[in-house]
Amino acid sequence: MIEYIPLLLFALVFVLILIGYPVALTLGGISVIAGIIFFDIDFFYLLSLRIYGIMNNFVLLAVPLFIFMGITLEKSGIAEKLLETMALMFGRIKGGLAISVIIVGAMLAASTGIVGATVVTMGLISLPTMLKRGYSPTLATGVIASSGTLGQIIPPSVVLVLLGSVLNVSVGNLFTSALFPGLILVFLYLLYIIIISLIYPKLAPSMPEKEIIKFHEETSFFQITKAFVFPFFLIGAVLGSIFAGIASPTEAAGIGALGAIILSKSNGGLKSKVLKEIMQETTHLTSTVFLILIGATSFSLVFRGLEGDKVLIDLITQANLSPNEFVILVLLIIFIAGFFIDFIEIIFIIVPVVVPIFVALEVDLIWVGILIAINLQTSFLTPPFGFSLFYLKSVAPKEVKTKDIYVGIIPFVLIQLIFLTILVIYPEIVSIFPKLLMK
Repeated sequence: MIEYIPLLLFALVFVLILIGYPVALTLGGISVIAGIIFFDIDFFYLLSLRIYGIMNNFVLLAVPLFIFMGITLEKSGIAEKLLETMALMFGRIKGGLAISVIIVGAMLAASTGIVGATVVTMGLISLPTMLKRGYSPTLATGVIASSGTLGQIIPPSVVLVLLGSVLNVSVGNLFTSALFPGLILVFLYLLYIIIISLIYPKLAPSMPEKEIIKFHEETSFFQITKAFVFPFFLIGAVLGSIFAGIASPTEAAGIGALGAIILSKSNGGLKSKVLKEIMQETTHLTSTVFLILIGATSFSLVFRGLEGDKVLIDLITQANLSPNEFVILVLLIIFIAGFFIDFIEIIFIIVPVVVPIFVALEVDLIWVGILIAINLQTSFLTPPFGFSLFYLKSVAPKEVKTKDIYVGIIPFVLIQLIFLTILVIYPEIVSIFPKLLMK
């Protein structure tokens, strides 16, 4: 019976989190109590070494820098100007506004990496505009919620940085491997929008001709470039410096943060009040991430000290699960957990427990990281518990019902599930872009 104590601790953590106790304090508290009981006072010495290891992890410096970059683009109004410009550029196309939302949402999501912030921002910026232009509430909400979660897979992504740290793989390799699947997913979203707009044009009408003419008459080429090209150039500079081997992900995050400040200043959106809000929000989110990381590290130390990983390996061996079957089982557990807890907690609670088993089964950890990122994204979109749906509902106009959001997201969830299945069957898709870079 004693060998199942680590699994009981794991279950206790989930129960306490679902009851409503803070994640970081729950993990840390249970770890300290269990550590004193099973390992005596020496546990605190081991714990201090683990925490010192986190403090010395250069890769994790990318987290506050990427968060700062995304929040700066959001708060300074750059994302809003980009959306307005793109919407009018694609104005004559059926579904042009929805296409713009997908592209801008993907950019903002990738740079912010925080699902709630992106979905709320896109909901505030684009949902009233889409409804005003005659878009169906179901299509409009589906587009916004799905585009807001693209930051889970499209680099530069905070999710991938944290996954790289927990899986103990190169964040740069995760970025290069995630880019192609991320772009495929964006392409599938856009393809769905184009097809549905052609079949049901009333769901996604084109922009009024008068507004398009006025836009082209009053907007200079420089203004379009400023709103459209510069943000894309910033993302390209961050990713390009990583892919070319010029900068590490942490150094590239520094480039992104500095570039976001310069862009915001040039757009006149970096007032002292706004800068204060950006820094406060960055500090808050970063502190939350690292507090959970310390708690999760403590729990991981206790779990492995009690040989919980060996117990799991024995259970899987006895069940005769193949590596792929175990991967699918883990994805299913993470998918269900995503209904109840945020991605940060999932990455720091569940993933460290299963990493030794993946290593023992000789599973490609880069491939697993990409699968987990897409799986988390799907989980946050799936009714009735998807976090993104609640975030969007909190800022949606009164005429948008919960049913509209649930119905609107279903096609996008199906697209992601189909794509996730393809990645499980054909893992070589993940290595296409890294192989091209090596040539």
